[in-house]
Amino acid sequence: MSTQNLSEQEIIRREKLVELGKLGIDAYPAALYPVTHHSVEIKKCWAETPEKLKNPETDQPIDICIAGRIMSVRDMGKANFAVLQDSVGKIQLYIKQDDICPGEDKTLFQQVWKKLLDIGDIIGVKGYVFTTKTGETSVHVKEFTLLTKSLHPLPIVKEKDGEAFDEVTDPEFRYRQRYADLIVNPGVKETFIKRTKMVNAIREFLNERGALEVDTPVLQSIPGGAAARPFTTHHNALDVPMYMRIANELYLKRLIVGGFEWVYEFSRNFRNEGMDRTHNPEFTVLEFYVAYKDYEWMMDTTELMLEKAAVATNGTSKVLVGDKEIDFKAPYKRITMYDAIKEHTGFDISEMDEAGIREVCKKLNIHADEKWGKGKLIDEIFGEKCEANYIQPTFITDYPVEMSPLTKKHRSKPGLVERFELMCNGKEIANAYSELNDPLEQRERFEEQVKLMERGDDEAMFIDHDFLRALEYGMPPTSGIGFGIDRIAMLLTNQHSIQDVLFFPMMRPEHIEG
Repeated sequence: MSTQNLSEQEIIRREKLVELGKLGIDAYPAALYPVTHHSVEIKKCWAETPEKLKNPETDQPIDICIAGRIMSVRDMGKANFAVLQDSVGKIQLYIKQDDICPGEDKTLFQQVWKKLLDIGDIIGVKGYVFTTKTGETSVHVKEFTLLTKSLHPLPIVKEKDGEAFDEVTDPEFRYRQRYADLIVNPGVKETFIKRTKMVNAIREFLNERGALEVDTPVLQSIPGGAAARPFTTHHNALDVPMYMRIANELYLKRLIVGGFEWVYEFSRNFRNEGMDRTHNPEFTVLEFYVAYKDYEWMMDTTELMLEKAAVATNGTSKVLVGDKEIDFKAPYKRITMYDAIKEHTGFDISEMDEAGIREVCKKLNIHADEKWGKGKLIDEIFGEKCEANYIQPTFITDYPVEMSPLTKKHRSKPGLVERFELMCNGKEIANAYSELNDPLEQRERFEEQVKLMERGDDEAMFIDHDFLRALEYGMPPTSGIGFGIDRIAMLLTNQHSIQDVLFFPMMRPEHIEG
């Protein structure tokens, strides 16, 4: 490999790799390494039940094996201290020349350990636990094995008293090189561990109630189930355009038609839109659909599920988001969309036509594109003037029919549908309906969407004729919901950007030479 684009440190590390080979040391061995303990476990056990790390007959420490990455080294001549970072934390190592090299040959210590190893290298060590004179739990190393030579230097993080005070914070580096971010900013890992706890709690909640987890297509011939611009691709063998899914709703409802009573899916969705702190073109949604239920039942269920998720993630229903405390304990406030708009703008738009609502937009200094219909205009008013006011979990209910082409009309309020969105910290985190199951009315709603598409609305829905055919077989009364998993994860982990709860958020392509 050419070295012309390498830094001085990268060149030196490659030279060390050659020297290791000359000493007969494989820098990338394929052998199994017998890890017996991890750093956090060792510290906890040594502090609370040290006898578990000792031979009961001799009361002497037993040998353990740990593995991880060298994060720092303090050279003290014939003895060194080092910090080893494994998958759960860090622990100090004590390496003494005469222990590593008991005979006359001191090469392993003087040449390999002191000259050919670097910060970032992955090693396995065998030794015993002891406490240093300063009171720090450490591993006295008897043997070490190089498991992986690191050829790219890590960013330097300065620490004092075990706490980082010079963390790597550059978002461009952190999001693009998440692998390095996880190494040098170990606290980042906790965010993703919490995300997994949250998802597991939700899955457990649904499974306990008899819901069935399913998979539906990501590549679709018609992108349906949401108002969004899709990513387009092409199927070569069939010679037809295909779309990355924007939602899995219509497929899950097909399964309700087929006789399943409660189905759910954690769905990777793709929408060809901009990126900001709450939007990524690829994102995760949980959707579930339940036969013989309505949106009132869904609100009750949503409250219980999110309360359980919050407790499972943080041990409490209360979470700190910035300087605000948000409580996910049920029940949540409920307010209609028209009442919310009236409360925050002073305008009652419940009886207005499109022209009247455009006039309200003008008075409120809200952009009203000529391509937009009544539903989009109302959505814009709510988004601009109301949404940010809902910090505690709040259900916004009873939407105008023009905003909700897949939703059943309200049983007692003409012109509205049985829909709610759950707002929290000023953002939507869930959207739910009493699902429209009248195939004739659904066809009319789709045709209205086509008219909007002809006016230039690139987020209007396509007509899905197969879905209409499925409805004609008969779908029972059904309630469905979609949750923005990434946004909920942001709330439960106190992160202010969606990029901080995605391992690999979308980035502009990077040119890497070599």
